[in-house]
Amino acid sequence: MSQPSKSAKLLPIALTVIILILAATTVGVLLFLANQPVQTRGIPTLVAIDPLEPDSSKWGLNFPNQYTSFLKMRENVTRTQYGGSEPYQKVEADPRLKRLFAGNPFSKDYKEDRGHVYSLQDVRETQRVNEKTPGTCYSCKTANAPKLWVEMGPVEFAKTPFKDLGQHIDQPIGCANCHEAGTMRLIVTNPALEAALKEQGKDWRTFTRQEMRTVVCANCHVEYYFAGPEKVLTFPWDHGTTIEAIEQYYEELGFSDWQHAESGAAMIKIQHPEYELYTADSTHYKAGVACADCHMPYVREGAVKYSSHNVRSPLLNPAQSCGACHTDVDYVVARVGQIQRQVATTMSASEDALVAAIDAIAAAAANPNADPALLDEARRLHRVAQMRWDFIAAENSMGFHNPEEALRILAASIDLARQAQLKALQAVGGGTIQARR
Repeated sequence: MSQPSKSAKLLPIALTVIILILAATTVGVLLFLANQPVQTRGIPTLVAIDPLEPDSSKWGLNFPNQYTSFLKMRENVTRTQYGGSEPYQKVEADPRLKRLFAGNPFSKDYKEDRGHVYSLQDVRETQRVNEKTPGTCYSCKTANAPKLWVEMGPVEFAKTPFKDLGQHIDQPIGCANCHEAGTMRLIVTNPALEAALKEQGKDWRTFTRQEMRTVVCANCHVEYYFAGPEKVLTFPWDHGTTIEAIEQYYEELGFSDWQHAESGAAMIKIQHPEYELYTADSTHYKAGVACADCHMPYVREGAVKYSSHNVRSPLLNPAQSCGACHTDVDYVVARVGQIQRQVATTMSASEDALVAAIDAIAAAAANPNADPALLDEARRLHRVAQMRWDFIAAENSMGFHNPEEALRILAASIDLARQAQLKALQAVGGGTIQARR
């Protein structure tokens, strides 16, 4: 048998040396990477921002593009066909609102909301504020709120009179409402939202950044009420976020915002449930589109790309807001108009039905022979019918955030309002509907 050559003997040694060199190199690379400083996104910060700093101009030193776009909301007082931010008086544009909100301050002052930079000014100037107004009304109007919630606690914040709490508030909605200083990550700052999500078994800290670009809007753009004698801000989400779930919550609680001056019904004033309507399996929500994608679209300035903080209707800049996903922007805008017209027409029919119900209930209540049980049932139906109408009327998209759900809710409102009208007629021995000839 022949002996192995010298080169064959050296091959295992060479392979071993190569493996050792590669291993040492790998270890060296890993040690080098481990000792590198943590990478930061974008331009290094110029100044340190204190936690919960309410003054957005200080954040703007580090993020001038975002802050400059934020200030553009000062000029954003444009009215779209069904919304926008021109502060026109809705009760003058639609006199039916005076009757729908009879006995409620909204019957006297119901202006269209302006942009975030006007939030503090607008809440202080509204006629709905008086000497009995609690500090809770500042909850979604100021960047001072997150810090005050931590310093005072939600209960003390809420029960402090509006006028007294206002002495500690000098900033409109701003950076601190949505961002964590230092990291700039999107966070939940409203204790009411934190509690509502926890009740549903959800932890926002586990959400993706894209999910948070919708969730942070729920710090404010939701239905809420003031709970207990302290008037603590609370979201009625224990059973879910649909109108039926919210109705169930209020029914079990026996809660009402006011007694209707004409019908005598115990009423609920719905606030602005954009989050609830949008997340009810809307087309865009299921596609993973966030609120910020449309209302705060990405823009480019040179090599810099950032999210515009000029928060406004996408219809005012459709090329940026819609064009990021849709190639035919003109078609999209026309489609939005068609959807909103359909919702507006249905909403108007709902208002007519509610006014007819109010007329019938008021007439029945004036009749001493009216059946009290049927009259009470008419008032209950008025309550739930108007709650549904207001869920869409108070939501600021004229149904576009979720067209199918908006039309479903308005159809139910019309049906319930007509039932209320019929019950009132039956209470006084009527209720027969004559067929048209």
